[in-house]
Amino acid sequence: MGSTVMSETPEITDQLIWIAVDWGSSNLRAWGLDQHDHVIARATSDKGMLSLKADEYEAELLRLVGDWLPTTGQTDVLVCGMAGARQGWLEAAYLPVPTRLDQLSQGAVPPTLTGDQLRVYLLPGLSQTHSTATHFDVMRGEETQLAGLVADSPDFTGLACLPGTHAKWATLEAGAVSGFSTYLTGELYQLLATKSVLRHSVGSDELQDPACREAFIAAVSEIYAAPETFSSRLFGLRAQDLLDGRLPTGDTRGTVLAARLSGLAIGLELSGACRGRPIEQSITLIGNQALCQRYTLALNTIGYQTQHVDGDAAVLAGLQLAHQALKAANC
Repeated sequence: MGSTVMSETPEITDQLIWIAVDWGSSNLRAWGLDQHDHVIARATSDKGMLSLKADEYEAELLRLVGDWLPTTGQTDVLVCGMAGARQGWLEAAYLPVPTRLDQLSQGAVPPTLTGDQLRVYLLPGLSQTHSTATHFDVMRGEETQLAGLVADSPDFTGLACLPGTHAKWATLEAGAVSGFSTYLTGELYQLLATKSVLRHSVGSDELQDPACREAFIAAVSEIYAAPETFSSRLFGLRAQDLLDGRLPTGDTRGTVLAARLSGLAIGLELSGACRGRPIEQSITLIGNQALCQRYTLALNTIGYQTQHVDGDAAVLAGLQLAHQALKAANC
């Protein structure tokens, strides 16, 4: 049973005011916060939604944070992510866009608890249905990271991208999400690299080598200019491995081809997400540094500038914003 607990101070129970939790499919992260919203304790667990039944969430949460809790009273717990999914702890129904990100707590739901130490609120995700009823989309967890983006800028307007297995692109207008799209880029890359004929050519995926960066940039440019050639260029990657004597030998060969595959996949995503957007509009990337650096390289290739917000910092700021709104509503 994998879990890690780290205290910022030896006197957690005397200072703890509330707990923030990001509960994903594969793991969960918890932060204990004091009256000034400073983090005084941290904990992680590999017990994500995929490994829990609905009646097991409370026990797992108490196992992780029980030592932080005061001996009397109830402690607020704000939870975002897959714990609020239909197959999670209790469904927190999606809020349809447009939705103000400082109002996510209005859709929070409290699961029934067997104990009286906690007062838990599960935050909702966001949903989108176009008028044609042919384009449905949802997000759960990313909306809280977006809320973190507007925590310090309530009227933020712009385009934000959250790279990942299922990359999200959200348009924000005056602190509200007005629309968003999901791209299966990360999952598509993994399937192509490990389950298709390309598995015989593709190696490890990293961009440190100059040849890998060059292959990635070239692929982004090619597919952004002609996205309709995506399928053909995928098979061309396999043919290149068989025929191109200019490719390096050894492990570097597979790494260069992996970089090209990554560039094709991300370039295809950008062709849908960025086409027609003003080139002078900076794009905000939210997520881990390595992946955001890759997207920055791709976006710079087609002419866009970026700014980066750390994913962990964003989700914590979003949970803090939701807790503040919840306190104000209950006053």
